[in-house]
Amino acid sequence: MDLKEYVTIVDDYPKPGISFKDITTIMDNGPVYKYATDQIVEYAKQVGAEIIVGPEARGFIIGCPVAYALEIGFAPVRKEGKLPRETIKVEYGLEYGKDVLTLHKDAIKPGQRVLVIDDLLATGGTVEATVDLVEQLGGVVAGCAFLIELGYLNGREKLKGYDIHALIKY
Repeated sequence: MDLKEYVTIVDDYPKPGISFKDITTIMDNGPVYKYATDQIVEYAKQVGAEIIVGPEARGFIIGCPVAYALEIGFAPVRKEGKLPRETIKVEYGLEYGKDVLTLHKDAIKPGQRVLVIDDLLATGGTVEATVDLVEQLGGVVAGCAFLIELGYLNGREKLKGYDIHALIKY
């Protein structure tokens, strides 16, 4: 199945000159969403994932069904102040400013094989910060999986040394 056929391109969104890749047309088509999820499940098996970690909010949408299918846990990465227990945090750069991501301090066990999942690999900042959180807790990043990779934004550069799996590449 060619998943690109199910991505809707929205020109000039959210601002002029941007060609937005809308994955909701994958998610609202049950068989296509299942196919995409199954592809990531197979990758997770190949890398020996023991837990899935995903940044809010689309990392939840892609990562939770993978964790469910594998009967393994899912650990959410959230913006500061959103998780209720003790957390670790990392500050990372945005195009115009900084943001903070957090992960529960007890989410990952030392040596645990972690698959980081998000919807999109663009510049790589969010995933790089997520990898940092996992490694702060002693987790081993087994790989990073995405529905879409925007190769022209060079996100892989921030993830050198990590295995990257993207279902769709632009």
